[in-house]
Amino acid sequence: MFTTIKACTDFIFSLKAVDHKREPLVMMREVLAHLGNPQDTLRTIHLAGSNGKGSTVNVLREMFEKEGYRVGAFTSPHLTRVNERMTINGSPISDEQFLQYMNNIASIIEAHYNGDYPSFFEVVTLIMFQYFAEEQVDFALIETGLGGRLDATNVITPLVSIITTISLEHTAFLGDTFAKVAFEKAGIIKEGVPVVVGVKNEEALAVIQQVAQQRHAPCYVLGYDFTVEARQQETTRQTFDYRSAKDTINELQLKMAGAHQIANASLAITAMKIIQQQGHAQLSEQSMRQALQHAQWAGRFEQFAHNIVLDGAHNSEGTAALIQTLQTVYPHQPYRFIYAALSDKDHANSIALMDAVATSMSFTQIALPNAMPAEQLAQLSTHKDKQYNPNWQTIVQQVIQNKNQQEIVVITGSLYFIAEVRQWLQEDMR
Repeated sequence: MFTTIKACTDFIFSLKAVDHKREPLVMMREVLAHLGNPQDTLRTIHLAGSNGKGSTVNVLREMFEKEGYRVGAFTSPHLTRVNERMTINGSPISDEQFLQYMNNIASIIEAHYNGDYPSFFEVVTLIMFQYFAEEQVDFALIETGLGGRLDATNVITPLVSIITTISLEHTAFLGDTFAKVAFEKAGIIKEGVPVVVGVKNEEALAVIQQVAQQRHAPCYVLGYDFTVEARQQETTRQTFDYRSAKDTINELQLKMAGAHQIANASLAITAMKIIQQQGHAQLSEQSMRQALQHAQWAGRFEQFAHNIVLDGAHNSEGTAALIQTLQTVYPHQPYRFIYAALSDKDHANSIALMDAVATSMSFTQIALPNAMPAEQLAQLSTHKDKQYNPNWQTIVQQVIQNKNQQEIVVITGSLYFIAEVRQWLQEDMR
């Protein structure tokens, strides 16, 4: 049994999926059965996708909260502490509850599996289901970790499923084509359960629509069944219109910047409309408007003093969205990029996109076993003004100190990198 949160988290961080060669989801279902199947007591919304899950969850959470509902949210990765992955109305699980639910799992693993634990993500998913069930949340917003079909969270039958975007990521696990990745993400679509889709890639969208048809799941696609139109982008907010067959809502104000955030917000609005039609929740237009004005997501186009922008654009689709947002919010200012990432991503395309718009490119790395070395990242860049240093604090300080008043410092890449820089910036600015 674990007695301290540090011992507990140190242990679960050591658990690797590759260490356990089991049939996918079998152990999850068995352990959940031992726990009394807490997931079956929850009203859930299930989200998969390469980008935009966290932002969509955040908009949904704000909408539910504005109507007075008690809402759980399960997101990843965390920025500072693992507790952040499971929140109720924005507040993370306490250390005491985390330990309690982990010890419930530990006793089952020791008794029935000879101490052979599942992966880190499976363990935190098991903790989350217990937490949300015991706290009797009104709704639980649940992100997949990797893919969808074989994801540890895919043991629920939600009120609605959401697939945000599809890009080529985690190709060793999910496949090397848009169709293959889409098939894995579409695994969250359940028989007869509506699915809301923000995917633009035609190859991926065709797969999702085919799976939805096979499972008799009503499918609502952005750009076809509902549309958005951007009106105005300011430094701290943007305005857009939303339209569907049943609704026209004009002049919605969104705190989060970028066209991709309008798309994410529209997925949340559509999902809420479906849940409202099902009779599970009420949402007034006033609550919706207030939620959009308030929703924000740490580490996603997060603006700090002295023209510093943090964004966890961890794949080429995210990088393209980041650059589009930069050019909308800061159209006339030069950009100095600082980039660090893990080794399982499509860096060449991301770096090429940044090279095309950057004044300078700086590469660094974080202290994780699967971090891509700074030198290797720099070799992928063709920019005439590039540098690298494996010590991220050194390079971040140097770029910030040497920038002029007009320049924007854009710190991007892995969310683990963003988390470390964010904490450092907050402490540095106190």
